[in-house]
Amino acid sequence: MKFQAACFLGAALCGAVFAAPPRIAPFSTQADGAPPPPWQIHRLPLRSETPVTELKIETFESVHVLAVRTNKSYGNAVWPWPDATQPIGKLGWSWRLYQELARSNLNTKSGDDVALKVCVLFDMPIDKLSFGERLLLNWGRKAAGSKLPSATLCYVWDTQLPVGATPVNAFSHRLRYVVMNSGPAKPYWVTHTVDVAADFAKHFGHEHDKLPPVLAVGVGGDSDNTQSASVGFVGDLLLLP
Repeated sequence: MKFQAACFLGAALCGAVFAAPPRIAPFSTQADGAPPPPWQIHRLPLRSETPVTELKIETFESVHVLAVRTNKSYGNAVWPWPDATQPIGKLGWSWRLYQELARSNLNTKSGDDVALKVCVLFDMPIDKLSFGERLLLNWGRKAAGSKLPSATLCYVWDTQLPVGATPVNAFSHRLRYVVMNSGPAKPYWVTHTVDVAADFAKHFGHEHDKLPPVLAVGVGGDSDNTQSASVGFVGDLLLLP
């Protein structure tokens, strides 16, 4: 494994590279099992009958990582953003797809599943949204009993779409995808660094001209629409200078 990939997998390896330690609670320093607080496991809002994706810290290739196992399921490990006044900049991580989804297609509702995703959830002002979108969002927040994000950006590993594709979620215009990897499982780790602020401006800038407060950062996978299964692993999420 190259040092760059190893650095993203284990926070302890990065102390000599980045001036500040990652603020997002790392997986690499935890024992095997459920991600400890402040990580939270979120199921699909308003659909309690959908199985929850298995999200557990495991030792894989001698490093503690988050295992993401879907089986006709949906779920995210969510890290609440601690300071609404602190903007997000660049985000780095490594992941490895071990078993891909067979029938995903992010352009359709029936195929709207991803084996691996890293998401940033924003509390964007909704005054510039259409009346219908505001109505649906407020209804969803009331029904869920929580503040659902008004804008979500998810970096995904997709089966069909090419790298660089940016589909809008087939169920909700409030969620936009960025395809970081495409195709079947790979026998190695892939490392990414993204400029979240720039990506927000690209995908939501026509609705809001400033980077809004972050609600949370999440990691997950889902296969409830394709009724299939997948396996992947994600290393520490690092906020980079």
